[in-house]
Amino acid sequence: MNGTEQGFSMTPAEAFAAIPLAAVCCDSNFSLEEAHILKEQLIHRSPYRSMTPVAFGQLIDGLLHLLRRDHWQELIRQAVPALTAAQQEVAYGLATQLVFCDRVVKPEEETFLTMLGTELSLPPGRAVQIQEVFALLQCDVLADVAGA
Repeated sequence: MNGTEQGFSMTPAEAFAAIPLAAVCCDSNFSLEEAHILKEQLIHRSPYRSMTPVAFGQLIDGLLHLLRRDHWQELIRQAVPALTAAQQEVAYGLATQLVFCDRVVKPEEETFLTMLGTELSLPPGRAVQIQEVFALLQCDVLADVAGA
């Protein structure tokens, strides 16, 4: 992994995976639901779908090593320059999806999304739009009528 040592740049594949991984780790609670969604979202995209399970595991392990060593802010700082604007936008969407997947957005996760939105090359207001869409999609609107 190019991004595992200081002074090296991340590849786009490492950087793209780093952003949603940081999202699931920013609150120090890496749930099974988040891990499952992260894996499913990545392995159905290029270049991850062509990786062997071992190679994919090594990629994630290397990113987790960086995360433990440097914290999520540094992981994001290293990832952003390796991504195009379009890749950054989709990575932000994945991160937002992971933050909202358990229907509870903790203060640490709000801080993460705010910081990430300022680091990325998103058009003004785009981060808020993306968050609003995922908040809507994760709203459990039938919870009150589940027993009916």
